[in-house]
Amino acid sequence: MKQVTLEQLLEAGCHFGHEVTRQNPKAREFIFEARDNIHIINLEKTKEGLDEAAAFIRDLASKNGTLIVVGTKRQARAIVEKEVKRAKDSVKKELENNIFYITNRWIGGILTNFSEVTKNFKKLKETTALLQNPESKAKYTKKEIGLFDKERGKLESFYGGVADLKKIPDALFIVDTHLEDLAVKEALKMGVQTVGIVDTNADPLVVDYPVPANDDAVGSIELIVSHIIDNWIEGKNNPEKKEENAEEKEPEKEVQPKVQKKEKPVKKEIKAKSKKTKK
Repeated sequence: MKQVTLEQLLEAGCHFGHEVTRQNPKAREFIFEARDNIHIINLEKTKEGLDEAAAFIRDLASKNGTLIVVGTKRQARAIVEKEVKRAKDSVKKELENNIFYITNRWIGGILTNFSEVTKNFKKLKETTALLQNPESKAKYTKKEIGLFDKERGKLESFYGGVADLKKIPDALFIVDTHLEDLAVKEALKMGVQTVGIVDTNADPLVVDYPVPANDDAVGSIELIVSHIIDNWIEGKNNPEKKEENAEEKEPEKEVQPKVQKKEKPVKKEIKAKSKKTKK
């Protein structure tokens, strides 16, 4: 897989952090220096974090894992939706492609109360099916159909990107972990691994695979998200092959020969002791 270079990170503006006054003390190790009251992120750390995150995502995809990409800020919405759709279109049709996205708002309970949230997924599908069926629509008034359509639009905006989710995901990829702190907290509570773009105002220690970078610039978000999706596509199209007859291929354990006990010397020793006691 082609790796992102330091030059690309620099051109995309990944090195610009937040104002010095907004710094999270735990992000100090990622900061190179401060210029004009703005922190400059060490791009070597950015590349290191991005490479580790990409390797994790590639491995997750090859093992048929499930990923949700979360990007609800204005700069990230279009990018996230476009890249996830590209991932769906680029993966072989016969393969299960468990990648989803959230671009409107993280609804509390998606991870911690999944059984209840899935009821909204079901409601969205049922309402959509009703509105698409002329015979079903004929049973309701024009006003009722309008209310159904309004409800469908609301559910679609919240759950449209995750409506086909069948279980709690294996990982989240989050644009701006500081903004999406609720998603991060739910992931921590449920043991879901996280990959995230971490700016200088965020805590990198709460993310499993932090990528220290500018999470506001469109160029920075697009470069990082597209690279992560490239690795997802590669992992999906090259799934991890399970070895057949693995038991037969396992090296046989060496059977240690049983050591026969030498009883005669022991008996002689006992006889010798008994003679001494008699004397």
